[in-house]
Amino acid sequence: MPQQKGRLLLIKIGDGAETEVFANLCGFKTQTFNLSASEVDTTIPNCLSPGDAVQRTIEPGIVNRTFSGTGAFVSGGTQAILMGHVRGGTVFNAEVIVPGDGEYAGSWMVSEFEFSGEMEGNMEFSATFGAAGPLAFTAEV
Repeated sequence: MPQQKGRLLLIKIGDGAETEVFANLCGFKTQTFNLSASEVDTTIPNCLSPGDAVQRTIEPGIVNRTFSGTGAFVSGGTQAILMGHVRGGTVFNAEVIVPGDGEYAGSWMVSEFEFSGEMEGNMEFSATFGAAGPLAFTAEV
């Protein structure tokens, strides 16, 4: 399998229309997609031999899917849609494209958003998106 380019790790924001159109959220210079699950401890000591060493066992608990990134704030239509959701604290449809893996689509929310900038630099932003409902996964072909 060929090496994947980090810049192709994308989040696409839906426009909320009846026939929803998704557009890339531009400006990211660094982005991360996290797939994790909490651990549920299922360890039970050996009842027949309680003095034996106890083997810790676990099973997956709550799964977590987050997309985060930092970059240049680029004004425009998709950024305006996102900022409406950030200000309103609302859920929206989005697609996260993970090169070499696939697409995670469904309801998302912005859990953190921050503007930053230096006096002589461009305005930057950072954002963290969390899944707000079950996500549909489509594997890359």
